Amino acid sequence: MPLLEIKNLQIEFGSGAKVARPVDGVSLRLEPGKTLCLVGESGCGKSVTALSIAKLLPSPPARYVGGEILLEGRDVLKMSARELRAIRGGLVSYVFQEPGAALNPVFRIGAQIKETLKYHRPAVAHDSEVIRLLKLVGIPAPDARLRNYPHELSGGMQQRVLLAMALASQPKLLVADEPTTALDVTIQAQIIELLRDLRRQLGMAVLLITHNLGLVGDLADDVAVMYAGQIVEHGPVRGVLQHPRHPYTQALIRSVPKIEGAAERLTTIPGTVPLPGWLPGGCRFHPRCSKAQPDCSRRLPPLTELADGHSVRCPLWDTPPLARPALKHA
Repeated sequence: MPLLEIKNLQIEFGSGAKVARPVDGVSLRLEPGKTLCLVGESGCGKSVTALSIAKLLPSPPARYVGGEILLEGRDVLKMSARELRAIRGGLVSYVFQEPGAALNPVFRIGAQIKETLKYHRPAVAHDSEVIRLLKLVGIPAPDARLRNYPHELSGGMQQRVLLAMALASQPKLLVADEPTTALDVTIQAQIIELLRDLRRQLGMAVLLITHNLGLVGDLADDVAVMYAGQIVEHGPVRGVLQHPRHPYTQALIRSVPKIEGAAERLTTIPGTVPLPGWLPGGCRFHPRCSKAQPDCSRRLPPLTELADGHSVRCPLWDTPPLARPALKHA
């Protein structure tokens, strides 16, 4: 049984003529101990999908109008308030992209981690467990750091503190929503390496939300590419990165800067992601797609199953491959 299974999830905001659906028929599956990366530009609906897993979107304004979110076989959308409190931070923990905003500036980090322990594991809510958690996420001199306030730590150290707090409840699923966005490139690599090591040590599943396909090959087992509220490509990381089928996935890969070889102009994707309430007809990517045909503006393509668990939402998936080599899988 999968740890997480999202089936045809639909979420709306607004009412009447101003209804927007940032998540429209999303289906995902995550097995215990595996890592799934959800990739796409800002505004694609990634964070809304992630927050819905523990039903963290306030309702209203959000409305869950269709689908299921199954955690260990139980539908989150049918849970009571008490059941939701038990899974939030317990079965599912979150790490967000702005550690400075997620941490309370007036409490020492040791006290903030201990608060999580008191709720989920009260028997071990003491300094020695806090020190163990800080050591687990690679913070030096943890016995001294637990007395620091958040502003006394760097951005990378703050993100490690958030990881320690998320791991305090011993979750089965860690949702990391853009955990490296606010960090420099060197610290980004350290955080991704830490996530990989923690997953291996603790046996937990990881859902990584990112807009950077360059990070995916180092961590993921599977990749889901999201655009305008829908999954447009999904499959094992090797297949998606080495043989991308959807024009959007191909465009994302082309936009990743290359380190080796001669310098070249960075490739960009023209236009922007459409707003949820102003979606184009037919394929939602067709106004920005270099391969678009007249029929693309009239018909919304289904998510088609290909070989080896790979699926794509585009009838042009078998057109000639990219001129630029695909990303390498670690």
